[in-house]
Amino acid sequence: MKSEVRVTLIILTIILGAFLLTLSGCSFKRISRSKDIVYQPASHSIAEQQLSVFAPKNKKEPHDVIIFVHGGNWNSGKKSQYNFIGSNWAKKGVVFVIIDYPLSPSARYDQMAESTAKSVKWVKENIAEYGGNPKRIFLSGHSAGGHLAALVSIDNQYFKDQKIENPVAGLILIDAAGLDMYGYLMEEKFPAGNTYLDTFTNNPEAWKKATPLYHLHKNMPPMIIYRGGKTYPSILKSNEKFIKELQDYAPGTPYHIQKTKKHVPMITQFFNPWNGRYGEILGWLAGVGGSKGIREERGDPRREEGVVGN
Repeated sequence: MKSEVRVTLIILTIILGAFLLTLSGCSFKRISRSKDIVYQPASHSIAEQQLSVFAPKNKKEPHDVIIFVHGGNWNSGKKSQYNFIGSNWAKKGVVFVIIDYPLSPSARYDQMAESTAKSVKWVKENIAEYGGNPKRIFLSGHSAGGHLAALVSIDNQYFKDQKIENPVAGLILIDAAGLDMYGYLMEEKFPAGNTYLDTFTNNPEAWKKATPLYHLHKNMPPMIIYRGGKTYPSILKSNEKFIKELQDYAPGTPYHIQKTKKHVPMITQFFNPWNGRYGEILGWLAGVGGSKGIREERGDPRREEGVVGN
């Protein structure tokens, strides 16, 4: 009897593996990958910057677009680390763009934000060729990338410098750092030569200008915000302060706290194509611009939750 059960399990495993392999093959055929596209030519101070586009092959209807800005403490990271996440989103019907941007100490935060804005402009002008809807561009970021995504989405000056109106339809923040960079740097009092001072200078006025918290306004794009319950204290504190200030401008903004998640797992969870965050974000995307696009709720927007689907 035990032998029969063992054989049955082996057969079922083989069948399941074959099914998943077939499913995987079909999935790969349904999407296209266009990598290392130049969106910002090299200049005397900034190296050439590139992006990659992951898109569904079905272009009958234009798809929502998410531009992702990676994390890495403003001084590390690269877009290729997130290719699998790009493929996951494309399989779910979203055109997913992953960008590189100049890093510290070769660039300051404002040059990083400028490059981010330039990538959005490139997407606005070119994404229709990849099946994306240029009127439905959402900006997202994790950690330092969340700071840059928030700053560019909220402070319209970056798009004014590119001579375009802010084209961001919505903002998706994933354990974003630096939402209150001014408060963090004022408290820490780092010595000269610290990596954060290389990125944000030693000028408190520049810190305030770099802080998304100080650029909030009623006409900014809608947001959905995720925070890890076990993230770094500085990220926890700045997110909580950001959400509190957000009440004066966008009450009801969805705020999801994943109680068991640390900082890095907040983004690596997206390597799992069945992770519950995909469904939540897709549902939120569908509501933006429609009857659910303008949130009418009042009161505390936070939503405490545990881990769903890893």
